[in-house]
Amino acid sequence: MVTQQDDNRRDFLILATSAVGAVGVAGAVWPFIRSWSPSADVLAQATTEVNLSNIQEGQMITVPWQGKPVFILHRSPDQIAAAKKDDAETMRQPEKDADRVKDEKWLVVLALCTHLGCVPQPVGTGDYGGFLCPCHGSHYDTSGRIRKGPAPENLPVPHHEFKDANTLVIGKAVG
Repeated sequence: MVTQQDDNRRDFLILATSAVGAVGVAGAVWPFIRSWSPSADVLAQATTEVNLSNIQEGQMITVPWQGKPVFILHRSPDQIAAAKKDDAETMRQPEKDADRVKDEKWLVVLALCTHLGCVPQPVGTGDYGGFLCPCHGSHYDTSGRIRKGPAPENLPVPHHEFKDANTLVIGKAVG
C-alpha cells in the first residue's frame, strides 16, 4: 500500500529530475542558439562611414559595404534634373527620384545589377545618363532605375543616413 509519504517522495523526485533535465537541455541548446548570432567580423561590417568632402560634383566613388560594392554619386544639377524629369516616364519598377534619395545631391545604390548580380559600369555609360551593365545590356538612369535591358528591378538603395554634412553612414548599427 502506498502511503502519503511515498507520494510526496515520488512527486519530489519527479520534480527534481525534471528540473535537472530542463537545465541540461538548456545547457545543450544554448551554444546552438548562440551560433545564430552574427560574428564579430560581420558586426564590424554592419556600417560603413564615408567622408563625402572630397567627392566633387558629378564624381562617383565605389565603397565596399558588407562585401558588396556601393556607388556614391555626387549628382550635378543636370543629373538631378534628368532624374526628376524621368519620374514621369513609364518604367518597369516605377519609383520617384525623391523616394530613392535622402539628399537630392547624393545617390547611394548597391552596385549590383538586379539581373545576374554583375557590377554595372560607372555613371554616364548608360543610354539614360546613368549606369550600364555590359554583361547583358541593362541600362539604369541617374537615379539607379532600370530603363532598358533584362534587369527586373531598380538598383537597390541600402539603408543610409547623413551623420553630418560630410559624413555618410551606410547600413544600420546592429545593437
